[in-house]
Order: sequence, then C-alpha cells, then structure tokens
Amino acid sequence: MLPTLVYSHEACLGHEAGHAHPERPERIGAVLRGAERWGGPIEMRQAPLAAESDLALVHDKSYIDRIAQICADGGGVLDPDTAVVEASWEASLRAAGAGIAAAAAIEAGEGRNALLAIRPPGHHAHRNRALGFCIFNNIAIVAEKLNKQGKRVAIVDWDVHHGDGTQDTFHRRSDVLYISTHQFPFYPGSGWLEDIGTGAGAGHTVNIALPPGTRGDAYDAAFERIVIPVLTEFDPEWILVSAGYDAHRADPLAEMLLESEDFGRMAGHLSKFGLPVIVFLEGGYHLEAIEASVAATLDGLAGAMPDYSIRSPKRSHMMVDLAAEVASANWKGVRA
Repeated sequence: MLPTLVYSHEACLGHEAGHAHPERPERIGAVLRGAERWGGPIEMRQAPLAAESDLALVHDKSYIDRIAQICADGGGVLDPDTAVVEASWEASLRAAGAGIAAAAAIEAGEGRNALLAIRPPGHHAHRNRALGFCIFNNIAIVAEKLNKQGKRVAIVDWDVHHGDGTQDTFHRRSDVLYISTHQFPFYPGSGWLEDIGTGAGAGHTVNIALPPGTRGDAYDAAFERIVIPVLTEFDPEWILVSAGYDAHRADPLAEMLLESEDFGRMAGHLSKFGLPVIVFLEGGYHLEAIEASVAATLDGLAGAMPDYSIRSPKRSHMMVDLAAEVASANWKGVRA
C-alpha cells in the first residue's frame, strides 16, 4: 500500500502570530502526533519553498512584495487578527510549497494521499489581503496549479469558519468546485446558502451554513445529501480539503459539537471516490482535539467510517434541507 505523505517543516514553527494567539506553533506537533497515532503507513517529508511565481497564481505581485518587505523589516500587524514576524516569510513559503510538492509526488506515484502539517493557514487569504490568521491561500494556490495542468479540482472546506478567500478566488469559475460546511452566522460573515458563485461560476460554490450546536449527524446528512452528489456530478480528478478542526466540541473559538470521529466520517465519505486527497491544516486550536481528529481523518481516508450517536438540534437539519434546496437548482443529483 502506498503511504500517506506527511509534509511539514520546522520553519513553520517560526511564524509568531502574537502573544497568546490561538494560532500557535504547538499546533504542528499536534498534527504530527495525530499522524503517528493513526498507525497506518506514512512517509514524512520536508515542505519545500514555494516560488513567488506560484504565489502569483492567486495573489497580486504587489501584495506578495508587501508581505516580503514587512517580514524583512521585522514583522508587523496585517489585520486585527493577523500578524507576522521576520520568520513568517519562510513559514508562509513552506506552507504554500507543501501542497505543490505533495501533488507532484502523488502524481509520480509516491503516495496515495497527503497531510500537510503547515502554518500559517490559508483559506481566509484574498488576492491582495491577509485575513483571519491567513497570509497566502495555500489551498487555492495548489488548486490553481493543478488546474493549469488540466486537472479538475474540487475543494471541500470543513473548517468551522467559511473560507471566504478561497470562495473569492474561484467564485466566477466553473473549473474549480468549492464546497464549504461552516457555522453561520459567524466569522468572517460570508458563506450564506445563496452564495453560489457568479457568472460562469454560478452553482460551483456550494455553501452549507449550519447553526451553533450542530453535531455529526447533521454533517453526515449534508455529505450524503449534498456534498457527495455534487462531487459525483462535477467528477473531479483531485480533492483538496481545507481541514480545520475548530468545529470540534472542545475548540475554544467556535460553538459546534463535532467529535473527532466525525472528521473521520467526512474523510471516509471522500475516500469512496478513490481520488488523490490532499488535507491542508486550517483552523483548530485545542491540541488534543487536533491530534485525535487528524488520526480519525487519516483513518477515514483509508476507508473507515466511524459511528455517531448524538443527534443535532432540529434547526441543524432544517439548514441542511435549505442548503439541499438551493444546491438542487444547479446539481441534478441533489434532492431538495
């Protein structure tokens, strides 16, 4: 059996987002412990530096240059939640480079899937703006790189926060599919059900906005009724996952009630497609929850489907119903 490739780099530990900031270096260790805890075949690899031309697939050159200069000058605050230090430049390049290297290695037959233990995260980063702990949009860069190689790419974002930067990158296009499950209303305020993309991209953004207190059964219903049918119809060649673990019940920054096993079920659903999957670390701020959830994710990608038992409030299932109704207008496999 081919191993799951695990990419990380000690440079990712050098990024400091601020005193007592929840997006802290210890998150990397939690991911790596989770990969070891899984017990399946893994191969550790060093995340290389992304080229600035790779960053420019998604970001304006003026923005890239500005981040480089701020880091070279010793760091600074980019938005109220996002700051950098000198070491953040290399960390950001390694975070963006990990997914590019993983895709190339999987294409070469060296691994079946990949897990990226990287920081800073990326799904809130816009073309010319840092936001929500994110500097460069790591997952969007890899999606665009694969797209330019003629590959059909689907992005599944299960972070508790909506990936506004990723959505903004692809919302006018039909060649990259973006699906997000997230708490709503919540930071950053985007991701309502009717945000479906614009122009040629109409329908290729699928937002499943869920209320606080949602548990794994409602996520499972969303995957079975919406995510899986849409992916089946879109027929991707790659699945990229924005794997935030902040929807876990123990996470200090959100109000969802997922167990670690629920992330395994979501990954298990994706494993059924038999496609290469690259898992990008996004949010998740409770170290023990990250560790257990990463182990469950890798178990799910290997085909396991753990059970869930506690039901969500009725309003969670009502939101799945509404999301299915919206998606059914563009995807014939989705039943309202």
